[in-house]
Amino acid sequence: MTKRKIARALLSVSDKTGLADFAKALRKHGVEIVSTGGTAKLLREAGIEVIEVAEITGLPEMMDGRVKTLHPKIHGGLLAVRENEAHLKALAEHAIAPIDLLAANLYPFEQTVAGGADFDTSIETIDIGGPALIRAGAKNHASVTVVVDPADYARVVAEMEANGGATTLPLRKSLAARAFARTAAYDAAISAWFAERLGERTPTTRVIAGNLAEALRYGENPHQWAAFYRTGEPRFGVATARQVQGKELSYNNLNDTDAAYELVAEFDAKGCAAVAIIKHANPCGVALGATLAEAYRKALACDPTSAFGGIVALNRTLDAHAAREIVKIFTEVIVAPDASQEAKAILAEKKNLRLLLAGGLPDPKAQGLAFRSLSGGFLVQARDNGVVSELKVVTKRKPSDKELADLTFAFTIAKHVTSNAIVYARDGATVGIGAGQMSRVDAARMAAWKAEDAARAQGLGQSLTQGSVAASDAFFPFADGLEVIAQGGATAVIQPGGSLRDDEVIAAADKAGLAMVFTGLRHFRH
Repeated sequence: MTKRKIARALLSVSDKTGLADFAKALRKHGVEIVSTGGTAKLLREAGIEVIEVAEITGLPEMMDGRVKTLHPKIHGGLLAVRENEAHLKALAEHAIAPIDLLAANLYPFEQTVAGGADFDTSIETIDIGGPALIRAGAKNHASVTVVVDPADYARVVAEMEANGGATTLPLRKSLAARAFARTAAYDAAISAWFAERLGERTPTTRVIAGNLAEALRYGENPHQWAAFYRTGEPRFGVATARQVQGKELSYNNLNDTDAAYELVAEFDAKGCAAVAIIKHANPCGVALGATLAEAYRKALACDPTSAFGGIVALNRTLDAHAAREIVKIFTEVIVAPDASQEAKAILAEKKNLRLLLAGGLPDPKAQGLAFRSLSGGFLVQARDNGVVSELKVVTKRKPSDKELADLTFAFTIAKHVTSNAIVYARDGATVGIGAGQMSRVDAARMAAWKAEDAARAQGLGQSLTQGSVAASDAFFPFADGLEVIAQGGATAVIQPGGSLRDDEVIAAADKAGLAMVFTGLRHFRH
């Protein structure tokens, strides 16, 4: 039967948003309402007639509310198949009234653990009766309407208004799917929390859950469908960002914006202004400055050609001066912790430019997980939050203080460049970036070549890499990559070290008069 008239409803919710109005709408259609302690109290205070579950089961709520709805007179009313004569006979024999609608949501476990609650408190917010009710009603969606999100109350009321107090099967199926997704996500959160508390990095089963943030126009290409889901991780970033203006974000926009914001967050806003310009998930320019405008101009100078149509990320509140600089060329997205009203007004003139305000910077040192799909499975690893603890000088010449500052800067950028990666930097700005090459030699050559192009565009007589330093995300397997860097005019190099031919590479650096330091830390990014 497609339509089911609702005669009896069970309301048992933790989130009581909109509940009184929903109950009044149900009563308007003559629906009898059954409820549990706290929910019943709220409804009575709103002047709504309620039958308490205890009156039906003949048992009071017990064990601090742990046991109240786990009873055949409740679950029988939800699970009985209305077209099954044996089920109907059982209802009659045991005086069980059918339940046609269930509104239930769960104890706030996710919010409790996110707030830093201790183990015992967290355990007490694991809901048992709620998931059992929801799964029972959702399984029997042919007859039962299940609502787990207050946002869906309006859908139910609209259908009842249109169908004389009944709901349709398509709505019940849709709500049942949402119900099962909610209990699955709830259990995923609990299992992930348990694994974390027990120190289990690789639990036997790992479940990923997310809430739909937006259905996207398409994926990386127009023939691929795509969507953006939020996991609820308590960390600033694209998932917390508010879009102030501009057209709809694409899959590639979101991916690139995340890469840009994660990179720029490496630099403390209190220490300096930082700007990163990203194209296809790789930086084409990153710089530090006394102001955002200064940092932007320095970042843009690294590769102005690639920056066209790119993503700009800032580590401080976007001000008017920086906004005026950024809008001089076509930019897809700007992401920042916040923006001044004057800056917003300037950007508003560029209707298609997206402005995202994330509310804060992601902590680059925070622990977390990174996922990647494989055919038939997925990979999971810890987020790359590694920090260099000590630099080891391995050459005869030690780097100067200025070189050391640029080396640290360049290696930080290399962490966010697709491997194989070489980054040249000078005066707190990238001057050449070689990304995603199969050969580290080619990465060094590409970065130097792009630096020469940028220098010509600026009318300079020598490459931007002259007097720079260079960073490599991984060790040099041979001396040839380092020799290319020396030929490009760099004076110092930073790399992890650890190659079988480290001695050969060090000798080549000494021969070229370069200073070189080892980090002991690799930053592959694939």
